[in-house]
Amino acid sequence: MQVHTVDVVIVGSGGAGLRAAVEIKPPYTCAVLSKVHPLRSHTGAAQGGVCAALGNEEEDSWEWHAYDTIKGSDFLGDQDAIELMCQDAVRAIIELEHMGMPFSRRPDGRIAQRRFGGHTRPENPSDPNSKRIPVRRACYSADRTGHAMLHTLYENALKNGVRFFSEFFVTDVIVHNGSCCGVVALDIRSGQLHVFHAKAVLFATGGYGRVYQVTSNAHAGTGDGMAVVYRRGIPLEDMEFVQFHPTGLWRLGVLISEAARGEGGILRNKDGEPFMERYAPTVKDLAPRDLVSRAIVTEIREGRGIEARDGTFYVGLDLTHLSEEVLREKLPEITGFAQLYLGVNPRKEWIPVQPTVHYAMGGIPTDVDGRVVVDERNTVLRGMWAAGEVACVSVHGANRLGTNSLLDLIVFGRRAGKAIVEYLQAGAAWEELPADVLDFSRQRIEHLRSSNGPERLAPLRRTLQKTMMDNVGLFRTDQGLRETTSILADLRECYQRLHLDDRGDAFNTELVEALELENLLDVAEAITYSALARTETRGAHAREDYPQRDDQSWLKHTLVVRDPDHAAPQITYKPVRITRYQPVERKY
Repeated sequence: MQVHTVDVVIVGSGGAGLRAAVEIKPPYTCAVLSKVHPLRSHTGAAQGGVCAALGNEEEDSWEWHAYDTIKGSDFLGDQDAIELMCQDAVRAIIELEHMGMPFSRRPDGRIAQRRFGGHTRPENPSDPNSKRIPVRRACYSADRTGHAMLHTLYENALKNGVRFFSEFFVTDVIVHNGSCCGVVALDIRSGQLHVFHAKAVLFATGGYGRVYQVTSNAHAGTGDGMAVVYRRGIPLEDMEFVQFHPTGLWRLGVLISEAARGEGGILRNKDGEPFMERYAPTVKDLAPRDLVSRAIVTEIREGRGIEARDGTFYVGLDLTHLSEEVLREKLPEITGFAQLYLGVNPRKEWIPVQPTVHYAMGGIPTDVDGRVVVDERNTVLRGMWAAGEVACVSVHGANRLGTNSLLDLIVFGRRAGKAIVEYLQAGAAWEELPADVLDFSRQRIEHLRSSNGPERLAPLRRTLQKTMMDNVGLFRTDQGLRETTSILADLRECYQRLHLDDRGDAFNTELVEALELENLLDVAEAITYSALARTETRGAHAREDYPQRDDQSWLKHTLVVRDPDHAAPQITYKPVRITRYQPVERKY
């Protein structure tokens, strides 16, 4: 057994993990584990921007940003955490700028900002109750903002002496005597298990988009961090809230950033009608993502979608009226994607788009300093933190506003990193490792390597992804959700009879995919049972059999816990923290 002893182990090398790692400076040691190279982390795929009320383009304030985030969350976000994030946003952006992030610029040299869905200001700033109109709040680096952020943070982490373990796949978290004291990871290159013994552990493993058939997420987005802690009895929060981004490339799910609509793009149905006027008459195409996604599906359901040759339907994203300068300078990647993947020239024709699974609002519950909490009383698990998409603070509630994801990474990644340093300075020690630290991971892997059952990996994964897309997607019903729980149980049985062709050690990617499939099954279970229990429509959770939001019964967070003694997980709830904004009907 190879044991690495470090002060801090960070699992995940995207924006949140790297932003935390930047805070861990000598004399403390820090190891960052990632199943891909850090610069392949999914933060690099973020296109449109990171928001802050800088006011570089027009008057803005953090309070307006906070209100938009709370309203966008369908009032399920914890308002104290949201206020903290929006207040801290300006400092976070300036800090990134000083680290060397190459933002797009205004002619006067200040950071350029553009409009994004759900971000507004009062039409008359002196009257906060006046009609709200879109505001330019998103700071951006053309349409490659996440790419620029990831490279900037990686370079700064290297400068601080952070040690990276690329292609290490975490299989277990070590919790012993009430404290988190490390992780177990598979070295994909050698096929050997390693133990990372640490005083503090941060999970920053991202989302789970590959639970679904059509997603903007990378193939690495298999919910690993969520599944690992879920198997160890740590709850997951608000897992029923799965964000569909309205504009994925038709059939492929590749993201066409909201920046396209922020720069003036218009969604059109088969009649050429700019249909968002019907659903959000004030902000139109810049409504929050849950509203736009449901509007697109409604247009298709009611016969106004555009039919493709294969009988599927989509709507058009019209950029033909935008100038060549805007397409070339501000939307180059989007333009290239449309041409590369679909052979569409956005200068002359509409881009075919459909909603694509994009983001997890739920995740591992934490406080505002990233410390993992394990029950409805917010009891902290000593030695463990989480940040980014894998975590639920909760600043996104039932629906995340665009550009708040990158902001979440840098604000709460930084806060978690600073809290870990304070924990180390207070005298944290290495807890004793349990004697059976490798048993759980070794048994899982040996079972997969030795099984000679009839089941194959790809068909099981396809069945899972199609079932989740059909039954636990944009619209849900009791019947579809119950059917999914039954299918998930069957898939678990099939998984035990899985047959792998590759029985080797080195670079056994089939083994890694099998371990990922188990993670996907665990995450799908948490999503489905949480969605089945919530009998209302709120944000991204749309129940056709319960079409209204029900604040009296459901203004609360879901906590779902794996119960080894029961087939179904156990669900409890905790209250939403409300400071200044009482829930009202959400209109745009």
